[in-house]
Amino acid sequence: MSSEVVVSKSKSNVIQLQDESELRETLEVKGQTAGNAAKVSPVVVIYFWADWAEQCKQVESVIDDLAKKYTKTQFFKVEAENFEDISEAYEISAVPTVILAQKAKIVGRVDGANISEIVKKVAEACAAANGIKSEPSSAVEPAEFQPDLNTRLKGLIERAPVMVFIKGTAAQPRCGFSKKIVGMLNEQNIKYGYFDILTDEQVRQGLKEYSDWPTYPQLYISGELVGGVDIVAEMIESGDLIGMVPAEAVAK
Repeated sequence: MSSEVVVSKSKSNVIQLQDESELRETLEVKGQTAGNAAKVSPVVVIYFWADWAEQCKQVESVIDDLAKKYTKTQFFKVEAENFEDISEAYEISAVPTVILAQKAKIVGRVDGANISEIVKKVAEACAAANGIKSEPSSAVEPAEFQPDLNTRLKGLIERAPVMVFIKGTAAQPRCGFSKKIVGMLNEQNIKYGYFDILTDEQVRQGLKEYSDWPTYPQLYISGELVGGVDIVAEMIESGDLIGMVPAEAVAK
């Protein structure tokens, strides 16, 4: 990767990241002081994407629209797999993900194509700095930003080529079965996204009916249900599992 900083000739507040120093310098500059009074660091919006993730197209369109509205806010588009250090620093396990950062602090985060939540988080964090009066938090989002549950579940399943729904996080599973499936995926050097079902009861109950699978964890590859711990273990032993995993989801 070249160390040269690519400087855009336009004054657009949307930057497609070419060099990680662009983001780092922006976050540092935003936190500098002016005279004797410390400036309040504005929020920077960082959108992580991948070209293979279909749902990123919808989120990118929303990011572009938000950038036009919040013209004093800097928006970065980061191709997650090309900037592994940045992705790791922000704990990006799947795309799309939107991070709202204030210097080194994360002040907001939206995982997945949850459009209404992205719009809400950006408004809460950026409205004041742009001279826009914040809408009440109870304000209803436009109908087109309110996907039904099945649409949301489909988006979550397709967030990554390999997606696992577990109790807890990949770093700290909160049940033995979740710990076991995470361990098996790690041993196979499979890159995966995850969703903690304990954080969303609607997803936890809805996914059981959506996939006709009553228990957790649940593993999906390329949007299709594979099964739970026992099936995954059998497929690893037979060698069938790794054959199902897309090449981009296998760590080299």
